[in-house]
Amino acid sequence: MSRRVVVTGMGAITPTGLNVKDFFQQVKEGRHGFGPITKFDSTGYKCHVAAEVKGFEAREYMDFKAAKRMELFSQYGVAAAREAFLDAGIDMEKEDPYRVGCAVGSGIGSLQAMEREYDRLISRGASKISPLMVPLMISNMAAGNVSIQFGLKGKSINVVTACATGTHSIGEAFRSISYGEADVMAAGGAEGAITPLGVAGFCALTALTSVDDPDKCSLPFDKNRSGFVMGEGAGVVILEELEHARKRGAHIYAEVLGYGCTSDAYHITSPAEDGMGAARAMLAAIADGGISPEDITYINAHGTATHHNDLFETRAIKAAFGEHARKIHINSTKSMIGHLLGAAGAVEFITCVKEMENSFIHKTVGYETPDEEMDLDYCKEAYEEEIPYALSNSLGFGGHNASILIGKYGG
Repeated sequence: MSRRVVVTGMGAITPTGLNVKDFFQQVKEGRHGFGPITKFDSTGYKCHVAAEVKGFEAREYMDFKAAKRMELFSQYGVAAAREAFLDAGIDMEKEDPYRVGCAVGSGIGSLQAMEREYDRLISRGASKISPLMVPLMISNMAAGNVSIQFGLKGKSINVVTACATGTHSIGEAFRSISYGEADVMAAGGAEGAITPLGVAGFCALTALTSVDDPDKCSLPFDKNRSGFVMGEGAGVVILEELEHARKRGAHIYAEVLGYGCTSDAYHITSPAEDGMGAARAMLAAIADGGISPEDITYINAHGTATHHNDLFETRAIKAAFGEHARKIHINSTKSMIGHLLGAAGAVEFITCVKEMENSFIHKTVGYETPDEEMDLDYCKEAYEEEIPYALSNSLGFGGHNASILIGKYGG
């Protein structure tokens, strides 16, 4: 019999706040974190806006020497994990470190290291490449550094499924605990890819918005949507086996009930047009949680504000829920923080837990004009109501679909 898994700690570094409290306050107020790109000169680019993290100083979260041996995505991951561990009240001196694991993924790793060292290679030669280039660059180093910083000697994995990374990471951590591989897992995602190469690459895909107005650049589910805004940051949660949490008197935020994942097996960037891959992932998570589709009243959508994603995700919700889809509140946290790529699902998971705790469903900021086929409730306004279950979706390039079911903890 599988073991029950609960959420006992949360940490976030986002474009609208450097901790969960500040981030969620901005969510409640419907404030976005968009503005002109400041990390490099975007003259000549089709996109000039991003959702950058503001005011982050790594030394405030970790030893300065340790921070120097981490790239930005790893720093974000360690900072978010620090808040999550403090929030959970985990004392590693009282834990068996081999029963505490880590599943903190990154979709890209460090483009900064690639760009910097490539410039050095061209200008100064191969012998001048930093010996730390590889361990700074590779995407598993968010998980590696979190494990090192907090002494986590259990299962340590790095899921890389593009924009589904954060949700897959939490889902795999949930499975690891429910199957008995660990008692505690730090899980989530970290990303810091607002760089010349990162923005240019997504521009070339025509995935990023070309709108310069921060109030109009991210419009999930709106007829006038024009692409996503690149974001950055990290979200890490502490998942814990229920009895382990009870024994130490932990505060329990919510329970993770189910996890579903599929592959579209269709296209390297576009979701399947009928939405059936995402639909099956949602239904799998619901079945895993032992509830019925009609029990779902709220979905935190992938909702990127690209033409294909929003349309095909709408089709997926209709395919999964039929007529009941019209009774579901659907919102997009990306309407405020942009697309955090590998960290997106983790921060959106935290959003769901906080909304459940506050009986509050945030609005999809900027949403005004309905599109013809997209006729569901996309939360033009916020709602104040109980949320017994929340379903969070993430869909990644390559056809990766992940859906996770969260429920109110009832003892």
